[in-house]
Order: sequence, then structure tokens, then C-alpha cells
Amino acid sequence: MKDHLIIFDTTLRDGEQSPGASMTKEEKVRIAKQLEKMRVDVIEAGFPAASEGDFDSVQAVAKVIKDSTVCGLARAVEHDIVKAGLAIAPANSGRIHTFIATSPIHMEMKLRMTPDQVVERAVWAVKRARDFTDNVEFSPEDAGRSELDFLCRVIEAAIDAGATTINIPDTVGYNVPEQFGYLFKQLLERIPNADKAVFSAHCHNDLGLAVANSLAAVTHGARQVECTINGLGERAGNTALEELVMAVRTRQDYFAVDTRIHTPEILTASRLVSNITGFSVQPNKAIVGANAFAHESGIHQDGVLKHRETYEIMRAEDVGWSTNKMVLGKHSGRNAFKTRLQELGIEFETEQQLNDAFVRFKELADRKHEIYDEDLQALVTDANIERVENESIRLVALKVAAEMGEQPSATVTLSLEGQELTASAVGSGVVDATFKAIEQIVNSQTSLELYSVSNVTNGTDSLGETSVRLEKGGRIVNGQGSDTDIVTASAKAYINALNKFSDAAIKAHPQRQETV
Repeated sequence: MKDHLIIFDTTLRDGEQSPGASMTKEEKVRIAKQLEKMRVDVIEAGFPAASEGDFDSVQAVAKVIKDSTVCGLARAVEHDIVKAGLAIAPANSGRIHTFIATSPIHMEMKLRMTPDQVVERAVWAVKRARDFTDNVEFSPEDAGRSELDFLCRVIEAAIDAGATTINIPDTVGYNVPEQFGYLFKQLLERIPNADKAVFSAHCHNDLGLAVANSLAAVTHGARQVECTINGLGERAGNTALEELVMAVRTRQDYFAVDTRIHTPEILTASRLVSNITGFSVQPNKAIVGANAFAHESGIHQDGVLKHRETYEIMRAEDVGWSTNKMVLGKHSGRNAFKTRLQELGIEFETEQQLNDAFVRFKELADRKHEIYDEDLQALVTDANIERVENESIRLVALKVAAEMGEQPSATVTLSLEGQELTASAVGSGVVDATFKAIEQIVNSQTSLELYSVSNVTNGTDSLGETSVRLEKGGRIVNGQGSDTDIVTASAKAYINALNKFSDAAIKAHPQRQETV
């Protein structure tokens, strides 16, 4: 039999550390439910000590998830461990993931601690975490640059203290596959009690080697991999769950392990995370990119038509792509709409939410002849954005003018705390003019860090999705909007981000915290 490879998803924690990827509690719960549906083994829901908002989010996830283990991250300090323990308390299965740095540069320059002090603190942290759960994971942060003898010493002590999972992080993405795989081989051979814990890999993608390093670790004994949907994460990101899982699943002739991931849910998870964070998936991204199973070359097309496996090593359907899509239109009824959403894994908590989404669907159908699965997912995401955010600012009306040789202009009417205000502005383009008109009303004093546009489907009537990233006082938020009119979608995204700034409950961005 194949060994079970545990999939530890940290999209909600490490993935959220991408600048602008901060998620609300409701968004975290939605993603967690999709991860559970995908049969992820462990969901790292956040860093409870980072803020009250993060604590509430982890606790909310712990309350609704039944089949996956819910994990909270904690530094090796009392406050963090207690917060993590309380946050995961409602979970059917809970885990505390505690860590402390072990590389010479981290111990000397960041912790100001001696190796002996680090070992002592690691042992204490594991024992303290055991007061809340017997499922404790320990990470020697920056293990990829730690001295092997000391790494063996601290891991042995952590296992003796009760750690059931030992995670080896390549925190700065410095390792290469042969080196990282050999590290696992050495650890498993040299640590006397290594058989009493599951060894895990946590790789960052600074050199584009996160998936390769993780697979190398698996071939040398790792039985858990920490990863994120779409490879989301700070800096260049983390190991991409979809790539790791499908590499193992596709190459069963090579790997002695397999996962329990229900792979047809991968694409839905990818789109959900992309829509919520505003981080678009590049077209040539493996597994979930729009071109992942597309063939333009005549030679490739001919080969695939004759025999699929000539140029495809996976079936598109196995990861959620479908060649048989039900196309909805303005004559489609409520039942067809509801049925298709259920097939896509989209469910509503109340009948009113379904009714509101159906109204939006009809409005879209009046403007767009054919509505595809991607349109439905974007439409529902847009509806959820408006429902969960504190909307002190609302778009009431928008009028733009653009003529060759003339400066574009925009007139915007907003509802601000119930009062309607109108402003006009000119700009280098209609979107620029729209943003300036909005700023004349709200005077947010924010800085625009990112503006991106992507089409949901093909065609000039495609629903467009826009993402806006704003910064103010060191805090970064992301806003999303969708509409068949890209200027309206842009205004929605800008206002969505502004509403996040106006919500005092939103926590400080977790990138400000020290993490694995």
C-alpha cells in the first residue's frame, strides 16, 4: 500500500501574508469549507495572536469544519500558545503549530538567544501546547540554513517533549532539491526518536523551487507537505497545492505515497481564492491556468485528437475543468440557476441570499447573451463581497466620457453614510478619472499600489474582474469588482477596498508579524 501523504494547507495563514491578500472572517470560512470539501487533511486557519480579528477567524473556522484538522500558529511564547489553544478549542480535531528559529543568523540577530536557550524554549513551547491538544507541530524556523547537528538536537528534544509533527521550513526559499531531500534523509537517520513523529516540508518559492523541493523531501521520507492554493504566499509564494498533489497523483509509478485530495475540486478552490484575494492566476500556470490544457500548435492538436495521451499527462476533468458546460441565458429559470451553482459547489446559507444572486444573474443575462460557469462564480463572489463588507460607501451612478483628442472625464455619485454626493474629474483615462472623482468625495488619502483587469470568459461581452490594492499608513487592502463594463467594475473594486479601510474590525496585515 502507498503511504498517506498529509496535505497541510496554509492558504489562510501563510497565503494571507501576501501583501493585499488579507481576508475577512467570512472569506476565510468560505475558503476553509472548500478546502474541507477537497479533503485537505489540515487547515492552518491563521495566527490567533496576531489580532483579535485573526483569533475570531480561526475560531470561526474551528466551529464549522468537521472533517479536517484545524490548526493555529503560535510563536514559542505564552501569549501566542494560549491564544492558539483557545481559538482551536471548538474544533473536532485541533492542532497547535509552534515555532522558533534555529539558524545561526536568526538566533543571533533576531532572537538574541544562545542555542541552549533555543532548545529550552522549544521544549517549553511544545509542552505548553500539549496543555491544549495532543496534536502539536513544531517547526525549527529557517531549518534550511540551520546547522545539522543543532537541528538534530532541537528536533529530538521537541519530539521527547510531545511534538507529533516536525516541520522543516525552507523559510527563505534558499534550498535546492538534492540538498533539501538529503536534509530529510539525514534527519530521519540521525534522530533516535524520528519514528515517533511525522516529518513535514514547508517550502517557499523564492527561486521557483518550492514544489521541486517539497517533492524531493517526500522521496526522502517526508509524509506531510505544507502548501497553498495557487502557490499563494509572501514574497514569491509557497508550494502550490495543486501542483504538488497532481505531481504525486500523476507519477504514482515514482512516488511511494498518495494523498486523499478530491482533485475535481481543485479548480473551484483556485478560482475562489483568486476571486477573494484579487490575485489572478497566470494563463500558463500549471493545473489551474486557463491554458493548462489548451493546445494551439497544429501538431499538438492533431496528436490530442488522435490520442489524448500524446500531449496530455492528466485529464482536465480530473482537476475540475469541464468540456461539457451548461450555458445559461436570460430565459433560464431559478431552478436551472440553483442546480448549476450546486454542481459548481456553490451553496447559500439562506434562501434570501439565493434570491439576491438570482436577481443579479438576470441583470447580467440582460447584458450578456451567454453566461458560463466562470461568470456564475464571479457573479456569486461579487454578491458575497457586497454582503459581507461594511458598506459605508456605495456606488450610485457613474458617467464617463472619452473622445479621441479630448481628455477623458468621469462623474461619480456615491452614497456616503446614507448621503448622496457627486463629483467630476478628468484623468489620463476613464478609469483614472473615475478614481479621481471618487477621491474628491471620500478623500481617503490612500495610495494606489496595484490595478489589474482580467476577463472571466472570452468575447467582448465578457464579465470583467478588476482588482485594486490600496495602501495607507503601512496597511494594505485589496478590493475586487466585476461587471460587463470594465469602468464600473473598476469603480466597484476601488470602493470595495475603501470600505475595508472604513471597517475598524479589520486587523493589521499579518505580514507585520514574525512567522515561519
